[in-house]
Amino acid sequence: MRPSGRAADALRSFSIETGFSRHAEGSALIRMGQTEVLCTASVEGRVPAFMRGKGQGWITAEYGMLPRATHKRGEREAARGKQSARSLEIQRLIGRSLRAGVDRAAMGEIGITVDCDVLNADGGTRCAAITGGWVAMAIALHRLVEGRAIARLPLRGQVAAVSCGLLGAGADTRAVLDLDYAEDSAAAADGNFVLTDAGAIVEIQASAEGEPFAREAFDALLTLARGGIGELCAAQADAVRRATGGAA
Repeated sequence: MRPSGRAADALRSFSIETGFSRHAEGSALIRMGQTEVLCTASVEGRVPAFMRGKGQGWITAEYGMLPRATHKRGEREAARGKQSARSLEIQRLIGRSLRAGVDRAAMGEIGITVDCDVLNADGGTRCAAITGGWVAMAIALHRLVEGRAIARLPLRGQVAAVSCGLLGAGADTRAVLDLDYAEDSAAAADGNFVLTDAGAIVEIQASAEGEPFAREAFDALLTLARGGIGELCAAQADAVRRATGGAA
């Protein structure tokens, strides 16, 4: 049995609450087990300097953890005067993932920044940030269409993320979906799978913690990820419909 008692292919209990931030053009509070991430999408009337004059929009992300999001207080990165390498790596992953689901030419030169703030961490924060970040971004894009800032919804499809890992050793090794912190700490291998609602791969980050693992084990992880992403995408679509009055 997994520490949580879940089946190998079971997600943690999850929810997506929209409209959590009253000022942001799009917002979503995503809960995955005890992990909670607040995602807000802010529309800006400009793109970065390197994108100017290209007639394309830009989606970027910022990621951070509250000091007591974990068991021990962490120092605020603002107090140190710079972000950690981990935060920079994660927010670049979020930005790449969200851009994969958007036709930026249909946005015009409009920028959207998706802020992902971890309120409580129990594993899978980057995956929750991508999944909730897509909802916040989609709602913001709907608002742009409603306000006639852009002619059509520039979404190519949904993008979500989930973690998978290998627990146990030898003949007892098994693939499991949606690792919490206890499982992530003990996993023989783990990966973050960013996929579209059609099951196409956006990005995969996977590594062995000890012994290398076989292709068959990777295929088992990908199969689990596709099943979990299907559930998350259904929840994303429902959240966007509720937030936009029925628009998909």
